[in-house]
Amino acid sequence: MRIVTNSAQETEQLGERLAAGLKGGQVLALFGPMGMGKTAFTRGLARGLGVSGEVSSPTFALVHEHSGKIPLYHFDMFRVDSWDDLYSTGFFDYLESGGVLVIEWSENIEGALPEDAVRITISQGEGENQRVFQVEGLED
Repeated sequence: MRIVTNSAQETEQLGERLAAGLKGGQVLALFGPMGMGKTAFTRGLARGLGVSGEVSSPTFALVHEHSGKIPLYHFDMFRVDSWDDLYSTGFFDYLESGGVLVIEWSENIEGALPEDAVRITISQGEGENQRVFQVEGLED
């Protein structure tokens, strides 16, 4: 499925809409360069899952845990470049948690992603604020 947004607000709204179809146990693997709206998408996703409070990129913490109707585990794998780094995040334990995992910089851990991960590739659209979301593995 291909979806185009034209602002950070629309990107957040997209995340919120997609959250409505999540039941827990899903892995959302985000791909795309810096500045594409991965964190804005995750803010909307969190809102859709009933998370209150601020959602920011876990760049240095590597993972932020958020409580909502379904727990949300927000990973940033930008600095992860080895299996040891990945194990240190607790990633594999979170896979069994029943929550929703959203992973920024999934490019860095592609070999560790579950086969049924929802793959969301975000790219620059025609305008400065336009983003194109290519979503694979999510049932409409």
